[in-house]
Amino acid sequence: MTPLELLALIAVFAIARVAISIRPDPVRAGSDAAPSTRTVVREYLDAFIVAGLVALFLITFVVRTFFIPSGSMEPTLQIHDVLLVNEFEYRFGKPHEGDIAVFPPPVDTTNDFIKRTIGLPGDTVRVHNGIVYRNGVAMVEPYIMDKPAYELEVRDYGIWVDGMKLDPTMANVPPRERWSAPNRIPDGCYLMFGDNRNNSEDSHVWGFAQTGGTFASGQRAGQQAGFTGHAFVLFWPLNRIRILR
Repeated sequence: MTPLELLALIAVFAIARVAISIRPDPVRAGSDAAPSTRTVVREYLDAFIVAGLVALFLITFVVRTFFIPSGSMEPTLQIHDVLLVNEFEYRFGKPHEGDIAVFPPPVDTTNDFIKRTIGLPGDTVRVHNGIVYRNGVAMVEPYIMDKPAYELEVRDYGIWVDGMKLDPTMANVPPRERWSAPNRIPDGCYLMFGDNRNNSEDSHVWGFAQTGGTFASGQRAGQQAGFTGHAFVLFWPLNRIRILR
């Protein structure tokens, strides 16, 4: 349930609560008379409204659920898995290498994406012969489905995939003046890969994710960027419950 859907449900309960309260309860004889049905309903509605407001605060500012719609993060995450996402963490910090993060991508979609953080601002990144090199060191990635079948390198103020530079009209690649060096990821930008490397629409297709501001280029140039949160628990289905790392 989204925050907007929950807010609508709370509004329905509140309207029902007001409607029931317009007319007072009939007077009942005796101090030990049982409460009326309307009184009981009011009490339940009060409880639902309070619980709904607490839940709304939590899913808006602290924790929300995220449903896995595709196989781009297999084998780590399966289709129909449900995760808990910490929305609080990235309000005061930034993604770390290896984080499984939820974020709005720089492509035309109404849905957040979920990928693994591979390259951080200032890093050099290269994918060669199926191995990811971060700052010249080969990454150990036991979590991936298969080794990437493409070559990739951050260089010459761009992201190059199989010898072709990603087109800034289609991918989020900041202009040259925002780079501190031609081969290092610009400030505020992150390289995100799915664990199912050869079946994932990720940074090798649409460029960098961003921690804030607006997307520098691509399909959503000028629109708000950022990170929604850090996925930290897989809690459904029950036989797959675990902490995500």
